Amino acid sequence: MYAYIKGTLKHLYPTHVVVETSSGVAYEIQTPNSYRFQSQLNHTCIIYTALIVREDAQLLYGFIDNEEKDMFLSLIKVTGIGPKSALAILAASTPNQVKLAIESENDAYLTQFPGIGKKTARQIVLDLKGKVVVTEEQDATLMIQSDTNTSVFKDEAILALEALGYSKRELNRIEKKMAKESFDTVDEAVKFGLQQLIS
Repeated sequence: MYAYIKGTLKHLYPTHVVVETSSGVAYEIQTPNSYRFQSQLNHTCIIYTALIVREDAQLLYGFIDNEEKDMFLSLIKVTGIGPKSALAILAASTPNQVKLAIESENDAYLTQFPGIGKKTARQIVLDLKGKVVVTEEQDATLMIQSDTNTSVFKDEAILALEALGYSKRELNRIEKKMAKESFDTVDEAVKFGLQQLIS
């Protein structure tokens, strides 16, 4: 229904962003990692969107490009994969990494993410193998403005990871590692945390 939303990025939260269009309507958009958009805060941005309608809610999901959006839509068609699980996969991976895992039947890679067990990973492979096109890897992460408040970045990153479905026990395990690191952005802290969680 909505191909993309173009407007001013007004707010970033661990689970979503708020974009205000020129008509004055503000959209709350769920994203895999909202801090990828940090450099566009208070600037005009385009977020590629997918509307998911449920009995109890209408939720708008947003992505940095159409490839990420298409991967999300493919994943949620798989039995056992809901939007939250699909977002968790895309927060820690590029669409191409997910496609490579599917095409090579790498169940172990897919089971690293919260909510994805062996049975679900196998279902992803069975449903999507041969239906996704592996492309040349590109860094889809947006350039982020530097900031020095590294403690806030770590706190925001932990909230973002918790929102993706990682448990308190898992997050407690990586907090000590994160405390030893210095980060220039929330996105950088989130990426580091994800690397530790899936390694």
